Amino acid sequence: MSNQPGGDAAQLDLAQGPAAEDPAAEEAARKAASKEAADTVMKAFGGVRGMIDMTLPGLVFIVTYNLTHQVSTSAWAALALSGLFVVARLAKRETIQHAFSGVFGVALGAWISMKSGKAEDFYLPGLLWNVGYCIALAASALARWPMIGVMLGPITGEMFTWRKENPGRLAAYTKATWAWVVIMGLKPVILFPLYFTHNVNLLGWLKVALGIPPMLLAMYVTWQILLKAPPPIKAPLDEEEEPAK
Repeated sequence: MSNQPGGDAAQLDLAQGPAAEDPAAEEAARKAASKEAADTVMKAFGGVRGMIDMTLPGLVFIVTYNLTHQVSTSAWAALALSGLFVVARLAKRETIQHAFSGVFGVALGAWISMKSGKAEDFYLPGLLWNVGYCIALAASALARWPMIGVMLGPITGEMFTWRKENPGRLAAYTKATWAWVVIMGLKPVILFPLYFTHNVNLLGWLKVALGIPPMLLAMYVTWQILLKAPPPIKAPLDEEEEPAK
């Protein structure tokens, strides 16, 4: 008696079902999704261009101060460069978020240093901002709202699903946030003692030297952490529009 055709078809369906799914393909897809999410780190912090926008004005200040020994001239030179960065970004229709942050910081430092007549005061707002930033990072991690997750969630499309639906990513974002606390916390620890010694040259040059490298290190560590984290769970879109009656 010949076999039933339906039996062969059923066996074929079973062979192609969930049991036959390729684990290697699933793992590759998971890693690809994790890498895509990790790659948003550089974008979130403005990339190398954003770091340059925030670092070069400090270099211009210390170079100009060494040439002129005038606090006001040095402050205006740094402020002019920051303004130029904003104009250049506007001309290219790029985001001015990081350039504008740089202008605000430089303007505040310029005002304080010209008011006091002390060149080291140009760097005071940046030092205080670093301390406040590290405190905010630590507080966000302790509150289970890690700042790195808050910043990256909207960019990856997961919004805040990582808090309740994706504990692996919550743990990764918390770990990354603590990494930022440690790495960025080194700057004020090193620079604040120099501020109180009034050694403007050493303070200025070290401030520039510690501008980009710690940021790159913190972003690299975050990238590595997120590579190993579960892929993001995309947040549901807004409620669909009701069909026309």
